[in-house]
Amino acid sequence: MAPEAASGDARTRSGAPARRRRGSEKKSAPAPRAPRLTVDDWIDAAFALLVSEGVSEVKITTLCERLKVTKGSFYWHFADIDELMTAIADKWCDEQNDTLRGLAQVDTVPVDARLQVMAELLLQERTWAVEAAVRDWARTYDKIAVVVRELDQRIFDVVQNSMRELGFDEAEARLRAGFLVYAGIGFVHARDNLPTPTPDEVRAMFALLTAR
Repeated sequence: MAPEAASGDARTRSGAPARRRRGSEKKSAPAPRAPRLTVDDWIDAAFALLVSEGVSEVKITTLCERLKVTKGSFYWHFADIDELMTAIADKWCDEQNDTLRGLAQVDTVPVDARLQVMAELLLQERTWAVEAAVRDWARTYDKIAVVVRELDQRIFDVVQNSMRELGFDEAEARLRAGFLVYAGIGFVHARDNLPTPTPDEVRAMFALLTAR
């Protein structure tokens, strides 16, 4: 064996650190960054918090904890909580305007199917939660209150027109429409304190108030 090779082997066996070839080991790739939250991400998270906890609980700190980000991420998009609440209101109002436009077309649907659709909407637990939260918010936010009133009036008109189509006179159509609309609003506010009507009970109520 060549002396130089033996000498080199001895150094390696004796524990002297062997030199690593440059570039022989790959550096670990940096962890991918989480995607930056968008304005809509913040609005959607805030609205979900509003529905689940109430408008008074929509706070920057709470939102940041839920989204697992720092307050700097919030202030990247909004100057303060009021600006966020305005953005939520704008988006919700735009969505309800779409709903109003849809209700304008509902008169073209056969009356039985029309009332069935409204009954099905009333059965959705999500509908009740959103309605309760938004109506509570409307007490302190005029823009929301205006849209809620418009929706209530439009829904009342749809139900009243449906009653007329079923053959009720003006006074009776108005009375029965009032029962149905106020019952729907009552379900929203009493759902936590009174027994929740079953789907069959809701359908029975519609059948009772639309029967001649």
